Amino acid sequence: MNQFSSLKGILFDLDGVLYIGSEAIDGAVEAVNRIRDSHLKCRFVTNTSTLSLASLARKINALGFDIPGHEIISAPQAALRYLQRQKNPLCRLLLADDVKKDFAGLAQSDTEAQFIVVGDIGNAWSYSMLNEVFNCLTHGAKLIAIHKNRFWQTEQGLQMDIGGFVHGLEYASGTEAMIIGKPSADFFNIALDEMQLNASEVAMVGDDIDSDIGGAQHAGLKGILVRTGKYRQSYADASAVKPDALIDSIRDLPQLLGL
Repeated sequence: MNQFSSLKGILFDLDGVLYIGSEAIDGAVEAVNRIRDSHLKCRFVTNTSTLSLASLARKINALGFDIPGHEIISAPQAALRYLQRQKNPLCRLLLADDVKKDFAGLAQSDTEAQFIVVGDIGNAWSYSMLNEVFNCLTHGAKLIAIHKNRFWQTEQGLQMDIGGFVHGLEYASGTEAMIIGKPSADFFNIALDEMQLNASEVAMVGDDIDSDIGGAQHAGLKGILVRTGKYRQSYADASAVKPDALIDSIRDLPQLLGL
């Protein structure tokens, strides 16, 4: 019996799995439609922190997908949920301007913040900014990282991600960041709760051997690695994480699932 035939749900990573930059991966739209039309529940989970939830939904569907916004779970949204549960949180948001729209209801300060939220801010990083954050951390602020990825795949090739900045802030301040997105088990549990499924009934499809596959397996899900996006054989071979399945592309997923 196919080990995936008993699954009831699929989590899809976005960038590198369904698309790269502004181009859908060949066969991705058809594969997702076929799976969404089956008995399987789907959620689309991402560490992307450059787009608000509304912008992310528009981008995905402009590429030819037909995915309702409520099926998209982004790491920034998970961070927002966490902050909204705090009592009058004073925040510094190192986030792209579009993503900040989703956090508009929170009080903010550059120098007195109690919570520092770190996401993708492109070329805006500077020593003075890092030092301001460092000083907040040494005075007791909590460091929240949308994710801690090492690198990501762009249309121009691999680029350094925010993990290096997060690690540097941790090292300098002697604190440990709260990681909101993948590979945090809490993030996967949000998706499981929304689907009302157990971890053993769900598989994660991703291009990151550590965050996607390792994180999912640690949370009790199966992990299906695709050879697109940031996937590099040498990196995957060197990882202690072993996927439950390895496929060339998302287009091969329906066959793997026996659809």
